[in-house]
Amino acid sequence: MKTDRRVVITGIGAVTPIGTTRQGLWSGVCKEKSAVGRITRFDPSQFRSQVAAEIKDFDPATYLPPKKIARLDRFSQFSIVAAMQAVDDAGLDIDALDKDRVGIFIGSALGGVGYAEEQHSIFVEKGLRAVSTSLALSVFGGASSSNISMHFGITGPQLSNANSCSSGTIAIGEAFMAIRSGRADVILAGGAEAPLYPLTFGAFSLIKVMSARNDDPETACRPFDRDRDGFVMGEGAAVLVLESLEHALRRNAQILGEIIGYASTSDAYHMTAPLPTGEQASRCMALAIANAGCSTDEIDYINAHGSSTPLNDSTETLAIKKVFGERAYKIPVSATKSMHGHALGASGAIEIAICCMALACDYIPATVNLISPADDCDLDYVPNRGRKAKVDTILSNSFGFGGINASIVIRRFET
Repeated sequence: MKTDRRVVITGIGAVTPIGTTRQGLWSGVCKEKSAVGRITRFDPSQFRSQVAAEIKDFDPATYLPPKKIARLDRFSQFSIVAAMQAVDDAGLDIDALDKDRVGIFIGSALGGVGYAEEQHSIFVEKGLRAVSTSLALSVFGGASSSNISMHFGITGPQLSNANSCSSGTIAIGEAFMAIRSGRADVILAGGAEAPLYPLTFGAFSLIKVMSARNDDPETACRPFDRDRDGFVMGEGAAVLVLESLEHALRRNAQILGEIIGYASTSDAYHMTAPLPTGEQASRCMALAIANAGCSTDEIDYINAHGSSTPLNDSTETLAIKKVFGERAYKIPVSATKSMHGHALGASGAIEIAICCMALACDYIPATVNLISPADDCDLDYVPNRGRKAKVDTILSNSFGFGGINASIVIRRFET
């Protein structure tokens, strides 16, 4: 078996604050409107930060039976639904495949923390006998991939990771490597997160990493702007169907893009602050481009991590300059978190899904709410309005808490 196989994306599922399904997500991107508002799922008045990007139209009962819903944390519900959408979008008949050659790789920074919060409140109020027997098996990070496996009867390789904000990107990158090396033919890969619960949200508010622009929620997430004051928490999931090119061609599948490079590095510096020199973020990008077998001159667009924190955006800008030199000023860079918020471990997967659509539509998404770029953020961030442009090769970055960096290179598919 070939061990350097080409890997293509043939289906996308998404559950996000700006849209559900591949088409719904892209429609939300093209509206160029932030989904951030004051939190409605609980009373946030005691917190410094009171805004988030919530998914307000998700009804798991549309997709799943009541008994299964009762056993699943919200992050698992998101991921199973996104996986179902992705399989449908890919036109994939999993029952007709060798299921031993089909895998599931899902990333989630926090797993079922929300379900744990809810059940802890019941425990404190009513005692252990009132706690759901599903608790123990709903909160761990692997619950998502395990439940997807059982839903489809998939018996191939399974991987779950909790690499903070890079989890989804790492899941997709590792799936790419597994297919390229011949360990699987098809992998459902992505990220899922449901962190909008009082204690979890409050913990991030407590360390002052989130925006406190409570009086104007829609503009709270403003990557690269001089007035940015922290990220805005979101929620959601995206799952992609990755296949070897041979497998996709045999079944005459649609091909939305090709993954050609991936890398991951560690800052080894701080739990929330990026390495000030940007050395490991730049090395991550350079390694991904080298892994892709292309040059920096071939990158047409960079989907930035762009979290809207004072330190990340400046450091990522510096890291991009280290990799691309003077050409950095000529490459469009945008941060779609400005619209869908920061869904932690799901963000990278959501953004890679968006990158696939950017390739298909020859359109570069905007960074909304960018009014006055910071002095040390001086690249072309595609402010407030997306633009039509031929895009063949994209670099997508995820630089997470704990100094966990991941980059993926995607290109337009050509035979």
